[in-house]
Amino acid sequence: MDGRIQLPIIHWLKENYEASFVDTITEPGIDNLFTNTDKIKEIKSKTLISVNKHGSKLIIVSGHNDCAGNPVSKSEHIDQIKHAVSVIESWKLPIKTIGAWVNHNWELEILE
Repeated sequence: MDGRIQLPIIHWLKENYEASFVDTITEPGIDNLFTNTDKIKEIKSKTLISVNKHGSKLIIVSGHNDCAGNPVSKSEHIDQIKHAVSVIESWKLPIKTIGAWVNHNWELEILE
């Protein structure tokens, strides 16, 4: 949800994937919501619109420094992001899914 991370992510996508447009699905602390079945259903519904109607080919699940919606350590965020990526991959969509951390300098760190 935090607007401070939107442009760094969009710029990275345009530079690395030549994306013309970027759909965003935002919620406060979204990386932590992938443990909540109801929220997962909402996120999946929105993701299917992006993939099936807008032709999205890549999903980035991100967390960021100084997150008010999910005030946990960086390592906890990274674990949550990796879990979210695995949940999305379990949907078997024809897309690539990656995790990213937006650090205190508002730069993307791609997670392996």
